[in-house]
Amino acid sequence: MSISTPVGSADRPLRVAVIGSGPAGVYAADILTKSEAVKSGELNVSIDLFDRYPAPYGLIRYGVAPDHPRIKGIVNALHKVLDRGDIRFFGNVDYGTDISIEDLRKHYDAVIFATGAIKDADLNIPGIELEGSFGGADFVSWYDGHPDVSREWPLDAKEIAVLGNGNVALDVARVLSKHADDLLVTEIPDNVYAGLKNSPVTDVHVFGRRGPAQVKFTPLELRELSHSKNVDIILYAEDFEFDEESDRQVQTNNQTKTMVGTLTNWIAEQPEDLSELKASRRLHLHFLHSPVEIVDSPETPGKVAGIKFERTELDGTGNARGTGEFVDYPVQAVYRAIGYFGSALPDVEFDHKKGVVTNDGGRVLDADGQHVPGLYATGWIKRGPVGLIGHTKGDALETVTYLLEDRENLPFAEIPAADAVVDLLDSRGVQFTSWEGWLALDAHELALGAAATEAGGSHGVEVTRERIKVVPREDMVNISRDGVSAQV
Repeated sequence: MSISTPVGSADRPLRVAVIGSGPAGVYAADILTKSEAVKSGELNVSIDLFDRYPAPYGLIRYGVAPDHPRIKGIVNALHKVLDRGDIRFFGNVDYGTDISIEDLRKHYDAVIFATGAIKDADLNIPGIELEGSFGGADFVSWYDGHPDVSREWPLDAKEIAVLGNGNVALDVARVLSKHADDLLVTEIPDNVYAGLKNSPVTDVHVFGRRGPAQVKFTPLELRELSHSKNVDIILYAEDFEFDEESDRQVQTNNQTKTMVGTLTNWIAEQPEDLSELKASRRLHLHFLHSPVEIVDSPETPGKVAGIKFERTELDGTGNARGTGEFVDYPVQAVYRAIGYFGSALPDVEFDHKKGVVTNDGGRVLDADGQHVPGLYATGWIKRGPVGLIGHTKGDALETVTYLLEDRENLPFAEIPAADAVVDLLDSRGVQFTSWEGWLALDAHELALGAAATEAGGSHGVEVTRERIKVVPREDMVNISRDGVSAQV
């Protein structure tokens, strides 16, 4: 590097790679481009955003229920950032396979890992390995049309248990209990509609270990349950226990107050004789249940036939303890939705207990606890799978602030030319997709929805379909790359 061409100048911008194009990655890239140093002209940056999937948006596309009303707003916000043209998108590029840390260090002055968390957290109880025991995150990937999962899902249970009291648990329970025709207004792939349409489910039970004041889902998620047609919500008076800490939370936290108010109103309005409820499906909300064992039966050895819980009670601090009372529920499937867990990244120090890249405020650390110059992390791979979108923005700001503080001491890239990484991927035969390719795929999915609508609905149901999601990875890549070729 010549002294006359300082890094960060117009002739040699600071080169930054962001690994992951979900909200965490896009927000980090956006915050960096809007930093005071860049706005003032003191610093020029060149940012490339990489994702292992052919399409952008990460868990917003592949980890949120398709009928969630906030999806469109978040996607629109991310679209606006990437559509500006000052951040390049490279899809279908897998870090650790298609491109290594060594490659990134040669081509970029700094790397920000924003790979999130896609695996289910473990639940170590007997029977968890039985057929019919599933991870909630795996099910979400299926119904969201994840390109790397099977197109089939075994939906043969009439009674189902969902373990967890977070937003993912409610998403899973809502999709399982909702009638498939009511999901046609979303972007669900046809294979998902067909699977849900043929589901024999009658009862979905959601179990939380603590009480109503300790739930982790949000008021919006809770209210969405009541919007499902022909699905009754059932609660149980013995589960409504409040201790001193619960009362404090209700009095000091508006979100808790809203959720407890909604739940208590629902149970107050519920008929004493549950046989008066006439919906074809029922969604049961249980609290103060801690899972102990998933069991099979002599009639169905090796397959889920039920689940055992220990009843719990609040201990005065908002936590729960066992009572020694055990209850059994006959179910034929169990979905654990107790949280996500991050995956280790090649050649980066990883905390296997927390499921995060080892870091200090976003600065990636080595095995000795020292900052690795030029490496950063943000989002769930930095802090674990907790918090909402607002937390992700603050998280990205912290990471980017540290990167900017360190910019005079970064290990400057040997091959910083913007075209060099394109040549590298081409030389390896990587079929990467671009932002222009995503626009082509986006248009294709919208056209599929329009065609289904114009044909008089979908699957015999007259409904307006905004889009139908393309599922197979090969199709996504071909549509993306062919669309760009056609424009050229």
